[in-house]
Amino acid sequence: MIISSPNPERWIAQLFSSRAAQKGAVVRRSVAWVEREVGHAAFQIEIKRRGYHLIRTANQYIVICHNGPIDILF
Repeated sequence: MIISSPNPERWIAQLFSSRAAQKGAVVRRSVAWVEREVGHAAFQIEIKRRGYHLIRTANQYIVICHNGPIDILF
């Protein structure tokens, strides 16, 4: 069962207005928290819309808040 935030647009706006996101840095959120607040599909759509990069590792989403190239070194 998916229980989303009463205002997922507000949650996304707050996430991407954070200092890290504004500086083009990294934002990390738990997969469970994203599902509870906005749902995976809506979150991924917003990441793509912004041109950012999304990595999932274990139970965390890592958002690289810029649209430049990235290299995973190891």
